[in-house]
Amino acid sequence: MSDRTHARLTTPLVRDADRLVPASWDVALDRAAAGFGAARDHHGADSVGMFSCSKATNEVNYTAQKFMRLAVGTNNIDSCNRT
Repeated sequence: MSDRTHARLTTPLVRDADRLVPASWDVALDRAAAGFGAARDHHGADSVGMFSCSKATNEVNYTAQKFMRLAVGTNNIDSCNRT
């Protein structure tokens, strides 16, 4: 494998028309939040969901479910804890 295969992004990218351009973390997170908000507003809160990781701590999983239920307004959260 080439070195390029293992290259990692160090700066977030956002879509500008038909290409990806570097952006600050604030801009990238604002765009992501706006996208989730637009999906929720257009299709309803149950159009958004989250899958949580069983390797995360109980506190992280608790925070994830609180975020989905209170901030997003949906119970669509699941994890692979039961497997």
